[in-house]
Amino acid sequence: MHHAKTDSEVTSLAASSPPRSPRRPIYYVMSPSHADAEKMSLNGSSPGGSPIHYHHPHHQRYASSPIHHSRESSTARFSSHLKNNPPWRKLSHIPGSGAGSVNDEDEDEDDADEASPLRCYACLFLLFVLLFTLFSLILWGASKSYKPKIAVKSVVFESYNIQAGMDYTGVPTKMMSLNSTVRIAFRNPGTFFGIHVTSTPLELYFYDLKVASGYMKEFYESRKSGRVVTTMVVGRQVPLYGGGSGLGSRSNGVAPAVVPLNLTFVVRARAHVLGYLVKSKFYRRVRCGLVLREAHLGKPIRRLASACEYHEGR
Repeated sequence: MHHAKTDSEVTSLAASSPPRSPRRPIYYVMSPSHADAEKMSLNGSSPGGSPIHYHHPHHQRYASSPIHHSRESSTARFSSHLKNNPPWRKLSHIPGSGAGSVNDEDEDEDDADEASPLRCYACLFLLFVLLFTLFSLILWGASKSYKPKIAVKSVVFESYNIQAGMDYTGVPTKMMSLNSTVRIAFRNPGTFFGIHVTSTPLELYFYDLKVASGYMKEFYESRKSGRVVTTMVVGRQVPLYGGGSGLGSRSNGVAPAVVPLNLTFVVRARAHVLGYLVKSKFYRRVRCGLVLREAHLGKPIRRLASACEYHEGR
C-alpha cells in the first residue's frame, strides 16, 4: 500500500540528490564566405577583427569545450591562409574579376604554347629569306666577273654612189647611197648562265650626218659559247645638203672618193643568273673610225683592232 509522501520526505530527497548543473548553450561559429574574406582582406582587417569573430564575454565559460576548440582552430587556419595567400595576387592578373584566375592562367599557357610554333616558323622564314638574299648577292657578284666579249670582226663596203637629187621637200642636193656588211664576234664566258643579246641600231655617220643604219637580230647565247653575227648597214638616197659638197664618185667622172665614216652602236646583254629573280645586265658601247675607199669596194677594212674603241656603259 503506497503512502503519499509527506513534505518532510520530499524535502529530504531533494537535499540528498546532487544539484543538476544548468545546460550550457551551444554556439556556432560562422565560417566566412569567399566574398566576405575578400572584403576583409581588401579592407585591411584580419578575420579576428571582423564581426564574424565574436569576443563573447563568456569565453572562459565554453573554452574547455572540444567542439569550440576545433572550430577555433579551423578559423585560425583559415585566417593564416588568407594572410599568406591574399586573394588580390590573383585578382591583379585579371582586373574586375574575383574568380576564375586559374582558368585564365591555363588559357594564357595555351596561348603561349600556340604562339611558340608561330614564332619558330617566323624565325625560320626570316632565316631562309636572309640566306636566299645572301646567296643571290653572291651569284650576282660572281656573274659580273663574266662580262661578254665583243669585237668588230670585219667591215666591208660593197657599193657607194653620189648623185644629184632632191630631198622630200623638193630641195635640190647631193644624195648618197651605200651598202656595207658588219660582222661582230660575240662570246659568253659565263660558266653558269646564258645571255640574251640585243643591240641598238648600227649607224654610219659622215661627221654629224647619219648616212646608213642597220639592225642586229636578237639572239640567245648559252654558257661558254660564242658566235659571229652579220648585220647589213645600208643607206639609200640620203640627202647631204651642204655637208657633202666636196664628195663625188667615179660615176661622176672624178677620182675614186675617200669618205671618213664613224660606226657606232651599243650591245646589250641580259643574263638570267637565277631565273627572273637574279638578273645581271651588261652594256658595251662600240665606236669605230672607218674610211670608205671607193677604190677598195668589196674588200674588208684592215686594222679594225686599232680603229674600234670599246667602253662599258650605255
